[in-house]
Parts: sequence; C-alpha cells; structure tokens
Amino acid sequence: MASDDHADEILWTADAALARLKEGNLRFVRGQARFPTIQKEVLAELAKGQQPYVTILGCSDSRVPPELVFDAGFGELFVIRVAGNVLGPSILGTLQYAGLHLHTPLFVVLGHQDCGAVKAAIASRFDGSAQASRIEILLEQIVPALDALDPQSSPDELLAAAVEANVRWTMRELLATPEAQARLAEGHMKLVGAIYELDSGKVRFLD
Repeated sequence: MASDDHADEILWTADAALARLKEGNLRFVRGQARFPTIQKEVLAELAKGQQPYVTILGCSDSRVPPELVFDAGFGELFVIRVAGNVLGPSILGTLQYAGLHLHTPLFVVLGHQDCGAVKAAIASRFDGSAQASRIEILLEQIVPALDALDPQSSPDELLAAAVEANVRWTMRELLATPEAQARLAEGHMKLVGAIYELDSGKVRFLD
C-alpha cells in the first residue's frame, strides 16, 4: 500500500465533508447524480495520489455502494466494506491508515436497512441459530450490540433497532481506540453513524 503522506494539506473540515455527503445523497435520491462517467484526464491526475474527504466503513451488501449512494467521484471516498460493517484487526488497520496517512477528517459507519448479517446475529442471539464457523466469528462482532434490545418486538422493529444498535456499537468500539481518542482530542476528526434505506435511497444520519 503506497503512502499518501503528501496529503497533509487540510482540504476539508469534518462538517464540510458531512455536508457534502448529505448533498450527494440528495442528488442521488432525486436522480440528479453527477458522475455517470469519468474523464481520462481525471484518472491521470488521480494516479498521482489520493485525498479523499471521508472514510466510510460500510456493509458489503451489493445494494449499498457508497460511491453511488453519495454521488461521489473517483478519489473522493475511502471505502472499507465488510459484512455487517463490523470491526476487526484488518479493518482497524485500514482505518488507522486512513487517519494517519490520508488524514480524512470525517469517518462514517454506514449500516443499512434489512442487513443480512444483522439478521443472522439476531437469530444467533435470540434463537440459538448456528452458522458456518467463519460466519460465526463475524457475528461475534455484532451480537454484543443486541443485548439491550427487546426480543418481543415485531421482527421488522427488532431488525431496524438492531441495525442501528450495530452501527452505534461499531462507533463505540472505534472511539475506544487510542488513535481515535487522540484525533478527537486534537479536533481533527468527526465520527458519525448512518443508516441507508434500501426502499428510498435515503441515508439517515444518526444523532
């Protein structure tokens, strides 16, 4: 992985980056996306290095491509995707790279409606369902987020609450890292959670 230490210049504040994400998603929802193609000269310029304005930890679900959801072009988003938008050693290493070398001011944990990984975690936590061994390892990252939920809720309500709880759990775990604590103390980072709605295309940013 090549270093992008030359990207020391601060091009975006966290608030400006968040506003840009919201504006891009609004264009996406309205059918006014700006990036149907990419010009060769843009690709040539990006080959020199990257300066993304946000790092997004999202789910691998094929229905939730962040670049399209936020109507963002090449080089704008640093995207990490894993089922259930969970943390793990490789994910944490990639996030650390984004903070130390790319200096993105904004980090977003992006969950989504009807997440299959969260569904499986609910079945594991409340019904005792079992999955293949490596999927079980993945679900271990989600199950603790479900402890405060009411299993007597309707399936739809339980899943919606679990998706949000999982995003908040991942944020909590990320905020506990020394790197995040240091960057927050310096005022150089903002971490936000969000939920993508499959049926509308809207992204709901959490308080």
